[in-house]
Amino acid sequence: MTKYKRILLKLSGESLGNKKEPGINKDKLSDFAQQITEIASLGIQIAIVAGGGNIYRGKSDKCPCQDRIKGDQMGMLATVINGIALCSALQEKGRPTELFTAIRMEPIGQYYNKETAIKSLQENKIIIIAGGTGNPLFTTDTAAVLRSIELEANAMLKGTRVDGIYTEDPEKTTKAMKYNKITYDQVYNKNLKVMDLTAITLAKDNQLPIIVFNIEKPGNLRKILENTDIGTIVIP
Repeated sequence: MTKYKRILLKLSGESLGNKKEPGINKDKLSDFAQQITEIASLGIQIAIVAGGGNIYRGKSDKCPCQDRIKGDQMGMLATVINGIALCSALQEKGRPTELFTAIRMEPIGQYYNKETAIKSLQENKIIIIAGGTGNPLFTTDTAAVLRSIELEANAMLKGTRVDGIYTEDPEKTTKAMKYNKITYDQVYNKNLKVMDLTAITLAKDNQLPIIVFNIEKPGNLRKILENTDIGTIVIP
């Protein structure tokens, strides 16, 4: 038995790419598609929001745009590229999918709205929602929380390169200690860099549980949904 009937999976752009060069890692993409296909076969309805940091990050020092708005718009387009790649990889695994975009981009994807997206989920399609919120100045974490709430997901699963939330960055220090469970107030008070404050506040106000886990370890996605105690759960 699985914990959740409907989930939103947030994939960081970095998890789709390589540390040393921009782009999409084909092996990672195929592995993620396989993990997602496996849990879809359990009858779980799945929505996906992906970041774009593996291709372009609007806030980075390498951004060629002095205008923050234009930089964010470029980052939003990067998420669409990742969305197309995920859609294609899942279709290659034999799963019906639907790509939605927060900005009108027909025929690349359907313009997102809640009713159409939920209908697609009920038809057992895996849906990918690209383009962030459709507005600059918002992160894809905020977009993922927003879509989770709109789609009435039971939980948001945040797949990253690390296996949960730590007291410090585990990629920078061995002194970092992992939390198995933590509240949103603790995340805020301890200034833990899990998500931006807009996303944290939105999730807390709407009682949305979030699980942070390592998506790069094969089988982890299914383990979470089958009640295995991995990752970190953030609760209201």
